[in-house]
Amino acid sequence: MANAGSRVSVEGETMRYTEYNSQSQIRSETEIDKRLGGTLIAVGLGVAAAGFAGRYAFQLWKPLGQVLSQTAKKMPTSAFSSHYYKGGFDQKMTKREASLILGISPTSTKSKVRDAHRRIMVLNHPDKGGSPYMAAKINEAKDILDKDQRR
Repeated sequence: MANAGSRVSVEGETMRYTEYNSQSQIRSETEIDKRLGGTLIAVGLGVAAAGFAGRYAFQLWKPLGQVLSQTAKKMPTSAFSSHYYKGGFDQKMTKREASLILGISPTSTKSKVRDAHRRIMVLNHPDKGGSPYMAAKINEAKDILDKDQRR
């Protein structure tokens, strides 16, 4: 059994040993247990480090989130919506409101009023899917600005 290539008979069968491992090459169970224990300790320390890093990140995020929300509140709202008028319509339309609807100056000429009205009505016409209420408000704005001007 000690020699490579020897034949051993086990219950009538012949077996050939192609390789012989000495006792120095075979790992003992205690050595395997030590390596497995070391690996488990390393994995445990990695998980603990990730947990502490996550906890630190969450503690850091709270004040950072508050600073970001305060900064966002300090920004002017006109920076985000400079083209849109916030608020509903007045009961009786004024010249100021009419100019805001058409997007022109209250002292604009009739040609500018007509061009602005045409441009907005193309976008908001009820036959093209626009609101009849909005079309009526756009027409009312045009009438108010046309009525006050004689040019």
